[in-house]
This record gives sequence, C-alpha cells and structure tokens, in this order.
Amino acid sequence: MSFRYLLVLTLLVPFLAVADETDAIGLVIDNFHDAAAHGDKDRYLAQMTDDAVFLGTDEWERWPKQPDFVDYVGSRFKNGVGWNYRSVERHVRVSDSGDLAWFDEVVHSEQNGRFRGTGVLVKQDGNWKIAHYAMSFLILNENWNDVIELTKKTMAIKENAESSE
Repeated sequence: MSFRYLLVLTLLVPFLAVADETDAIGLVIDNFHDAAAHGDKDRYLAQMTDDAVFLGTDEWERWPKQPDFVDYVGSRFKNGVGWNYRSVERHVRVSDSGDLAWFDEVVHSEQNGRFRGTGVLVKQDGNWKIAHYAMSFLILNENWNDVIELTKKTMAIKENAESSE
C-alpha cells in the first residue's frame, strides 16, 4: 500500500464511522415510527431506554416510560392500531464520545399533517435507544396570532371549569 492510500484511509475512517452511526440511529427512529404505525407495543417500547421520557403535544403530556407510557401505549395499541408518522426530514448529530446522539425531524401524518419530533438517543450495550422524544405541532408563522388566541380561550375555559368543580 502506498503512503497516500493509508493517509486517505486514515482521514476517511472517522467520517465513515459517523455515517454508520447516523444510519443506525435513523433505523432505530424509523423502527420506532413503524412499530407505532402497526400498533406493535413490544417493538415500539423496545426502541426506548428503560428511563425514557416521551413528551406529547399537550402541555400535561410528559410520559415517563415506566409505568405511564407503557400503560398508555398498551391501551392505545390494544387492537393493533397506533399512530402513523413518517419522517420526511431528519438531522442527526453524534457526540464526540460516540455514545450520545440527538436529532430533530419533521414527521408527516396523513390524518393530522406535519409535526416536529426531537430526541436524544444513548448507546447501551452497542445498541442505540431513544432516551427522550418530544413531539410538537408545526405552526405557520402566518397562523401564530390565531393559535395564541385560541390557546388563551381554551385555557380560560379549562380554568373556569376547574374552579367551578
């Protein structure tokens, strides 16, 4: 082998390793979404760490995996039906240590439109697992004031209902 070949190989290997990790992370996230689409509770939850947290779109939706999210997913996927979100854009970064990654993605639901998912993955025993996933609505800037007003009205209704109980 020539010196030039070794030099090129030495320079490329770290980039290839990151690409492999990014692909592996993408497969975990895709499997997470696919399992949800098929209502496959065991496969869905297997993509997450034991201490994972899922943040839904409502302000109260903070679901620690144990026991809250496990119970919710069990009841929601009971008939083999979950929710169907397909990633249409994703950006992944891997830490220098190689055992932590974070991502953001835009996901699409035929029924509900586009959302943003963000998350953190950790590498455990050589496998990537989702430790944190957060989903949020994407709101067009042109609709921002309308959404703010609707949210204020809904919060006032909820507060009035709670105070009259």
